Amino acid sequence: MAHPWTTAYRPGRRALCGALLAAPLTGCAALTPGSGPDTSRTRTVPRATAVPAGDVTLRLTFADAPEMVDALIAAFHKRHPNVRIEPAYTQFADYVKSLKLTMASETAPDLAQFAVGMNDVAARGDILDLTPYRDAYGWRERFPATALDQLAGSGPGAGRHLFGVPAGLSMTGIYYDKRRAARAGVRRPPRTLDEFEAQLAAARRAGMTPLGVGALDSGGLHLWAGLINNAMPPRDYRAWVKGEPGATIRTPATLRATRRLVDWSRRGYLSESANGTTQVDSTGGFIRGGSAGSVFLVNGNWAAGQVAEAMGERAGFFLMPAERAHARAMASGFSVSYAISARTRHPQAAGAFLDFLASRASAKLVSGFGFLPPDGPGDTSVPVPEGVLGEVARAHRRVTADDGMNHFPDFTAPDMLDPLRAGVQKLIADRTTPGEFLDSLQDVWREHYSRGGGR
Repeated sequence: MAHPWTTAYRPGRRALCGALLAAPLTGCAALTPGSGPDTSRTRTVPRATAVPAGDVTLRLTFADAPEMVDALIAAFHKRHPNVRIEPAYTQFADYVKSLKLTMASETAPDLAQFAVGMNDVAARGDILDLTPYRDAYGWRERFPATALDQLAGSGPGAGRHLFGVPAGLSMTGIYYDKRRAARAGVRRPPRTLDEFEAQLAAARRAGMTPLGVGALDSGGLHLWAGLINNAMPPRDYRAWVKGEPGATIRTPATLRATRRLVDWSRRGYLSESANGTTQVDSTGGFIRGGSAGSVFLVNGNWAAGQVAEAMGERAGFFLMPAERAHARAMASGFSVSYAISARTRHPQAAGAFLDFLASRASAKLVSGFGFLPPDGPGDTSVPVPEGVLGEVARAHRRVTADDGMNHFPDFTAPDMLDPLRAGVQKLIADRTTPGEFLDSLQDVWREHYSRGGGR
């Protein structure tokens, strides 16, 4: 889930652009194959960083941010005119379902967006261990440690391997309309979860929709995850996502957090049509205002460009608050990241593209599309923007400093996205109980890891 990493992980630089990027694209029904296998080559990359002098064509398959990908490819091609990259877009749900077969194919693409299930692909040896490139290019100094750690795991042989490089970082939170909030008597972002709940109640009393949720696709999932992030100790949550023995999503704290979501729905704090509304539409209603507008909106930084362009200083952003003030800053997030196929004939050219993602030129492009550039330690080459974009950037820095970035919950297993999405819809409609919902997620978890799935 940009997610990106769910179907909603798509950026918006302009209002129209954001709507186009987030709408389902159906032009590619299947992943486009890439170069064939080179059986004489080992499954690790060379340490040399020189780009081949001859003409090279790489094929890239991905599921998020089409316009950002096009911009990155164009900028890379300008720097390396002899290297052409052919992109192939697939909807996220289809991408996840077909990923293992795609990367195991004799015609696997050279480059692929990192997604749910990619760790299983890596363990099978179908994507390259990028540790030699990490050392040769100095990626430890150019990417934040947390971003690289999310892309590391076990592969063939001993030790921990690096299997991807981030282009842009994602993070979820709450947008708010300052004018509408003021009409409800809300003058500042909430410092605690109880204060946020009181603000939702105030918006309801003022006759406005308190919280916009696009639960038809992934907005409900992000709302639930925001509550879980602050209820469950990060170590326990991350153990569950990684499939560590004995981990569970059903605890007294997660039950309380899930009950709060149900209670908010019963009290009318969520948009009435949440289950029939996409994130794109909930964001559009928030921006337009009127009867469809909400005071608050659940979404991610991929919508920041769209919100900033349309609302200007009227928009604000804050992280889902914890139960107590000044608690550890927590959020769901990941990165739009790319891996290299073990079957590519051009590992050095592919490695050069991944290294380009650490450049200042890439950071400026990524920032312009509403994502957060993966700045390395102490990197100030991309200044913090003004307005709501700046609020998102500062919130991200808080989360990074507190080591509070959690994987999106669908990263737990390739089959987890649909039960999460449908389950939250049932919670909102009061058609299941919090305990039943959490048990259903644990069943998916148990089934996946009993089959030997893992990180």
